[in-house]
Order: sequence, then structure tokens, then C-alpha cells
Amino acid sequence: MDRDQLRRTIAGYTYRTMVWGNNHVPPGLRTLLGFVFMVGGVFGFLPVLGFWMFPLGVAFVALDIPPARRRINLWLIKLHKQAQFDHEHQHLDQPASKPTSKK
Repeated sequence: MDRDQLRRTIAGYTYRTMVWGNNHVPPGLRTLLGFVFMVGGVFGFLPVLGFWMFPLGVAFVALDIPPARRRINLWLIKLHKQAQFDHEHQHLDQPASKPTSKK
């Protein structure tokens, strides 16, 4: 795996995790999950935990802080472009589109 492909893969995982967290985790729990990630990032020298957890935890907490949401959304747009997804970026303020079942 070359360096560019690794960057695209990491950007894709990060983007999908942040969008999932925004769409599926309630705001109070999202902050708590962010703090858990940050604590896990402090212990990044352990095998399962990693230093990657700290910035992701900060981003999860920032999702619940209104002035930081705009900056996080700009970062997600950048990640979306780096990951080179085929679908469009969904802004954080827009609700996730749910499939409708027709009878």
C-alpha cells in the first residue's frame, strides 16, 4: 500500500466514523464517547489503544459545541475529498436520509 492510498483509507475511515457518530449517537453520549476516546488516546502506547483515538475524541466532543461544528464540517469536506468517495458529502446540520418503505 503506497502513501497516497494509505491517506485515502485513513481519511475514509475517519469520515465514515464522524458521520456515523453525528447521525446515530445522541449529543450527550457523543461527548462522553469523545472523552473515552481521548482517555484511550493518552494510553496510546498499549497494543489495542492508539494515539489516533485522541484527535478523534476531540472531534466527537467538538460535534456538540455549536461554534466548532462549522470547523468540523469543513474538515469533513476535506476528508471526503481526500477519500475520493463517489457520493456527495452530507453536511452535519442536515439529517441523514432515511430509506422510506412504500407499501
